[in-house]
Amino acid sequence: MALDQLATSQDGAAAPLAADRLRPVRLWLWFVAALIVLMVVVGGATRLTESGLSITEWKPVTGTLPPLSAEAWQAEFDKYRQIPQYQQINRGMSLEEFKYIFWWEWGHRLLGRLIGFVFLLPFLFFLWRGLVDRALGWKLSGLFVLGGLQGAVGWWMVASGLVNRVDVSQYRLATHLTLACIILAATAAVATSLKPAAERRASSDWLRGYARILFGVVLLQIFLGGLVAGLDAGLTYTTWPLMDGHLVPPMANLFVQQPAWRNFFENVLTVQFNHRLVAYALFALAIGHWLSARRVGGMVARRALLILGLVAAQATLGILTLIYQVPIDIALAHQFGATIVLIAVTVNLVRLRQDA
Repeated sequence: MALDQLATSQDGAAAPLAADRLRPVRLWLWFVAALIVLMVVVGGATRLTESGLSITEWKPVTGTLPPLSAEAWQAEFDKYRQIPQYQQINRGMSLEEFKYIFWWEWGHRLLGRLIGFVFLLPFLFFLWRGLVDRALGWKLSGLFVLGGLQGAVGWWMVASGLVNRVDVSQYRLATHLTLACIILAATAAVATSLKPAAERRASSDWLRGYARILFGVVLLQIFLGGLVAGLDAGLTYTTWPLMDGHLVPPMANLFVQQPAWRNFFENVLTVQFNHRLVAYALFALAIGHWLSARRVGGMVARRALLILGLVAAQATLGILTLIYQVPIDIALAHQFGATIVLIAVTVNLVRLRQDA
């Protein structure tokens, strides 16, 4: 379903209920969105600390509690010592070192469970109080289902690293990250649609089309960032703007694998180069979007300028992450920046649809 179909216009879902009555629902959705942003950042830290495979079982209910005794800790550690990551990379790790990576993964999973409760319980309350009509109820139910699917995709990702690998599949990591961001965008879209725009300025089909493309390219860039993270591609070519001495790497190196399509997902050089190319395209699109929005003026132009500034800041963080060889603080700031850019382009898209 297209993003602008997930959101409702000012004359849609907001019409049956006054905007002020929907304020608690809107604030709740923005709180959920903030938790999703935190989840993405904690997931990034889990990846950067190589903690994601420390818990080798998926126990949605009983896994809520961490080990509570020395025997329980030793049992968890013994399970971890059976997988290739321990045997090939972390052999000799102490129990205390294991606890460090365990807490990151456990915290990531606990936060996912918390988001589920923070979403479900208020949703049921708002239904009971009559603050959610049928159209909005279906949208919120869809978000809840997507959240459950995300949990399953997370385990599907972890499972890829428990046998015959020392890390998770980059395909599954990128899918997990992108689905999280789709849920974030959908949550922000619904929340934005519940409040009428402060001002309405007629925008052109061209500008709305521009906004849709911008949103799509941001999601594509996030997916490519997941591939970069999954392959540790940011640790290989750490200069900018040149890669291994070239502005554009030789085609023979970009397409060294056969069949050719595998290079887009498995060739470290090609994956990182594509991430750079899409970053350049996104910056150019943000400039073009801003120039078009200036003709409309008002909040439309201000939103476009904000998006351009956020994209520029995010590109800067990406370059710093690369040249400093992925320090955890800058890398997490870069991942956080991606969610903020996504929220900005989502809000912009919904508001432009309301102006139609």
